[in-house]
Amino acid sequence: MLTPEGFQATWKYIDMFVNGLICTVSLSFFTVIFGFILALFLAVLRLSNWRPFKALGLDKNGHLRGEGIATTLSKFNPLSFLATCYVEVFRATPMLVQLFIIYYLVFSHISVPSFKLFGSIRFERFLPGVVALSLNSGAYLSEIIRSGIQSIDGGQTEAARSLGLTQAQNMRFIVLPQAIKNILPAIANEFVTIIKESSICYTIGVQEIMSAVTSIRGATYRIGEPLIVATLVYFCLTFPTSKIIAHFERKMSRGDKR
Repeated sequence: MLTPEGFQATWKYIDMFVNGLICTVSLSFFTVIFGFILALFLAVLRLSNWRPFKALGLDKNGHLRGEGIATTLSKFNPLSFLATCYVEVFRATPMLVQLFIIYYLVFSHISVPSFKLFGSIRFERFLPGVVALSLNSGAYLSEIIRSGIQSIDGGQTEAARSLGLTQAQNMRFIVLPQAIKNILPAIANEFVTIIKESSICYTIGVQEIMSAVTSIRGATYRIGEPLIVATLVYFCLTFPTSKIIAHFERKMSRGDKR
């Protein structure tokens, strides 16, 4: 049962929520940056057209073969296959399992420097959290980026080729700038999602908002009041951010209609 005394006891530990807020924002910020870089790489791999066994699909006269193993191998794109496997695995498995694998299996064999960021965030626990969240976010963001790239009219690529631009130049100067503009609201929404998903990192000792709830529960033997405060903190983070994103999305939409 919630009581005024419980909130007063919780308020004494408000510094924990402040430190948790800083940690949550830092987790989300670095996750979006590294997740976006990974997602861009994955999207390019999935859209690549590298087929090393292409010659197997042609007969001795250079004509396409009929159906068969050789024809199937000629269509195989190992880069796209690997990127697709990565995306499907990370989208089809629980985030908690991924976090535990990264922290308990991968980083157990890696020596991470032990120091504190911003005076309270333990780097040796913060880094595995960022890595796990980035790997997961990259799988979802890659699909957003891929759809954004595919939404660009193919005629622009043909025009770029007629001007002598290479595939890389076409992607860098023509396709990607337009695609990122189209998917910017979705990427911003991913930031809001990561803010909420970062709460799972308390299970490995990252001092974010839910970690503060656990610590206060241990000190006061109360759980309801800390949870209410944590809910308000998350709401104050995500609700204004969502409204700001919606505002810029409307402005960008009006610009497209002119």
